[in-house]
Amino acid sequence: MNIKQAKDDIENTVRLYLKRDEFGEYRIPVVRQRPIFLLGAPGIGKTAIMEQVAQELGIALVSYSMTHHTRQSALGLPFISHREYQGMEYDVSEYTMSEIIASIYEVMEKSGIREGILFLDEINCVSETLAPSMLQFLQYKVFGRHKVPEGWVIVTAGNPPEYNKSVREFDVVTLDRLKVLEVEADYKAWKEYARQKRLHGAILNFLELKKDDFYRIETTVNGRSYVTARGWEDLSEILSLYEEEGMKADESLVGQYIRNERVVKEFTAYYDLFNKYKKEYQTEEILNGTAEARIVERARIAPFDERLSLLGMLIDKEASEIGEDMEISDFLTELLKNLKAIRAALEKGTQLSVPDMLERQIKGRKKQIESARLAGSLSEREQRKGRRILQFLEEEKKRLLVEGTGEAGKGHSQSAAEFSCLKAAFDGQTGELRRRVERTKKRLEHLFAFVENAFAEGNEMLILVTELTVRNDSARFIAQFGCEAYHRHNQELMLSERSSGLWEEVASLNLEGMY
Repeated sequence: MNIKQAKDDIENTVRLYLKRDEFGEYRIPVVRQRPIFLLGAPGIGKTAIMEQVAQELGIALVSYSMTHHTRQSALGLPFISHREYQGMEYDVSEYTMSEIIASIYEVMEKSGIREGILFLDEINCVSETLAPSMLQFLQYKVFGRHKVPEGWVIVTAGNPPEYNKSVREFDVVTLDRLKVLEVEADYKAWKEYARQKRLHGAILNFLELKKDDFYRIETTVNGRSYVTARGWEDLSEILSLYEEEGMKADESLVGQYIRNERVVKEFTAYYDLFNKYKKEYQTEEILNGTAEARIVERARIAPFDERLSLLGMLIDKEASEIGEDMEISDFLTELLKNLKAIRAALEKGTQLSVPDMLERQIKGRKKQIESARLAGSLSEREQRKGRRILQFLEEEKKRLLVEGTGEAGKGHSQSAAEFSCLKAAFDGQTGELRRRVERTKKRLEHLFAFVENAFAEGNEMLILVTELTVRNDSARFIAQFGCEAYHRHNQELMLSERSSGLWEEVASLNLEGMY
């Protein structure tokens, strides 16, 4: 299975393991909750999907790499305890709590979240002294003398022996106590994740043309060469920072993340070409509807790989703006709940001033964010939304206090005035969103017009409609705010019938000559 299928399977399994009956007991007894074992090549995203599962289910996540643990740190340190049995005193060996188990209790105490996932990576690379204890752990969820708390699902991961010399192959007795998911690298599944993470457009466009270079591990005369999903993601982050600082990325930089000489040379050449297209094709003018006729003509006669790169740049640029619009929309939707709560309190005759209620909401929001952060279940997007909400609440509280409208006990009229000020600030934010949305809609229409003029009803239009359909933010944007050109072309193209043939054509491109 691919990594997306594995994520869905894990999420469903965790949800079912945590399902309770009418008496509060788990429907599947803990002893029958088989630990999940993700078996797959390194760098395909096994750790990343665990963070996504925890975030989506709203539960905690504790992660450990077992290669870093000795028997003592995993099971606890021995000490002597004095006991009395049938009138006789004895010295008995006990163990301190396992570092791993203690971490779970610490997360529960700090975050207030009682259920979660214990993720143990490199489970089949444990030290020789720890290996005998793993069978007991996998069957009974016990490290030393201490059990994993109820409500915590165990997920493990490891690499096949061909990728790691330290791997110990599990015997049948061990495997029979695991729910084994064998995961393979799959570009299509990773691409969906990469879109959500907004990976660099040059990487996504390059891999669209060179899918076989998404993931490869080879043994050559110069040793092991490899390209992994993790490498592409890390390269994306450093490329974006290099561009922000006006620094030039070269083969040396790319080679620090992509350990395959041929792929390094080809991607670096494509990256230079990508930047050349971005400059020469006037992407900003295209989206503003002011592109010169020569740009349209150049795109029309360009080779398919060049047209594909140009289209990818335009889609990525517009998708980024759409993503920002949708994050603002989500922030305002959530913020509206805070305003409704204040209005409801005022209608009930609260004696608190609006700034006092804002302060309570600020504290509650900070506690919520910190709880999710400590639990390891706070996504980057949720973090940005939380920061936006806190910024609004804090700024409005400060403004009301400075203007002298925030003193308690001044009667209904004063409270109404305070709330009116608060609502006016919110209306200002919604007005700004409306202006952004209108600008984005115009740029989308200009994008469709350019594709129509340059490529008529060719495959490029199908790619544009497909990308806007499968990207979550753009699909939500169009559903919420509309896009006339999208709906017109979506109906005309008979999308599902043409998609498979298009991607076969893209995959068959021979790009060796373009370098």
